Amino acid sequence: MLAATCAAAPSANAAPETTATFSNPVLAGDYPDPSIIRVGKDYWATATTSEWGPQFPILHSRDLVNWKIVGAVFPKRPAWAVANFWAPEISESGGHYFVYYVGRKRDGPLSVAVATADKPEGPYTDHGPLVSQEAGSIDPMMAPDEKGQRHLIWKEDGNSRKLPTVIWAQPLSDDGTQVAGERKELIRNDSPWEGAVVEGPFVLRRGEWFYLFYSGSGCCGRGCAYALGVARSHGLPGPWEKNPANPILAGNQHWKCPGHGSIVTDERGRYFLLYHAYDAGTFVYTGREMLLDEVKFGDDGWPAINGGKGPSSSAPSPLGMTQRKAEYSFFDDFTGERLGPGWQWPQANEPSIRLDAANGGQLVLAPASDHAGDPTGAVVARSITAGDYEATTVIDTRGLKLGAFAGLSAFGDPANALGVSVGEGKALLWRRENNQHKTIAEMNDVIWPSVYLRLTARGGNRFQFAISSDGRDWKTVGETADGGYLPPWDRSVRVALTVGGAVGAEGRFNSFRITPAPVGGMTKDE
Repeated sequence: MLAATCAAAPSANAAPETTATFSNPVLAGDYPDPSIIRVGKDYWATATTSEWGPQFPILHSRDLVNWKIVGAVFPKRPAWAVANFWAPEISESGGHYFVYYVGRKRDGPLSVAVATADKPEGPYTDHGPLVSQEAGSIDPMMAPDEKGQRHLIWKEDGNSRKLPTVIWAQPLSDDGTQVAGERKELIRNDSPWEGAVVEGPFVLRRGEWFYLFYSGSGCCGRGCAYALGVARSHGLPGPWEKNPANPILAGNQHWKCPGHGSIVTDERGRYFLLYHAYDAGTFVYTGREMLLDEVKFGDDGWPAINGGKGPSSSAPSPLGMTQRKAEYSFFDDFTGERLGPGWQWPQANEPSIRLDAANGGQLVLAPASDHAGDPTGAVVARSITAGDYEATTVIDTRGLKLGAFAGLSAFGDPANALGVSVGEGKALLWRRENNQHKTIAEMNDVIWPSVYLRLTARGGNRFQFAISSDGRDWKTVGETADGGYLPPWDRSVRVALTVGGAVGAEGRFNSFRITPAPVGGMTKDE
């Protein structure tokens, strides 16, 4: 049951009787604006994907601290939208599942839309936009009022036009796919800490109170100042009283700019907030990662999180389960029937992807026809989970046609990337910044049937590339490169496989691996 629909009486806030602990993040990497529900003993979540496809990962856990990607809400981009796939909020009503989400209409504003399914894992059917205000409509969620009438709650994006920001509520149709009835304002930004923004609403009913959790100030990038506040009311329409102690969750020495989450109850009736924050060490390079903290209510009826000390570094494991070691390693030999969950591509440029089992497992990657000739016309990528890592791939060069190049990249977005590619008997170290693509180093006589490429990252923003014919003897290509320009405002760096350069280009990759970087500094040829 979705926490927002739970009107159970308050329960004790005692910690579970267990010695097991978990550490934040519960899911490392770029998973902003997470949303969660519980279905029996299972927890299901999703998160923002922004300009990456497929849209909105489906995440599963049995214990709140160990999460696995099992699919996506939209394997293919919704036909009505062209960008800005933000803030999916998963909910349940009458045995049906809803994901309210944000997209941008073609030649139109940011809009709130909805998809439905009979199971939390999908498949989901899209119903298109519900609300499309001129200033933009974002950050939706569903909550019932005191009479059980479901409402859509969302933010009008007034800050995009230097106007006040308003959080609205409006009744939903019986099937939850349309708004119906009068729209009412709940709150707006009127406190100094909120700055130009109140957003990311989540409504929880507890006893006689409705609680509206929301985020304020700047969410993203190096200048972020995000924090989480709360207001309460005896009825969904209000009036709403903001907590004098706001914000109740702000950054600390370990985590920066926390906010935009949702709350779930466990089987004991305790409340847990799933939300995002930046790791203070790797910051924008690893993106907004998924954190968990218990929400406890005081005698005054106001909630608190980690005693007001900001995101916790570690805490008792909610269900007594041991947290698996953070998965900083990943390997894919492409022997499955399809590319596994967690792989992504630029949402406006879905490449041609197929797996070839006949050659012992290969990823066959090619640009879509309208991106033929682009040096990075085809991209598939993985989110990074640490600032220091090593990524390697093996390319079968025998199928590369004249003018085609296949490579390995530190990838911010299609306009900003850094990588090494092989083709035409050479290796090229290249840099793309503000959509200006240039070669910065070149190595000739690369005529091997298999080429190993390696990317070594330090601090999330310093990159060294190397090449080998056997995976043992490596030669660096060019100098250590600065990738500080790579992360977009709202996303992290990813490691990508790339193909392009010629019409009809096709690259064959035998494997892909990410591991923690070796101890020590970057070196020249090994």
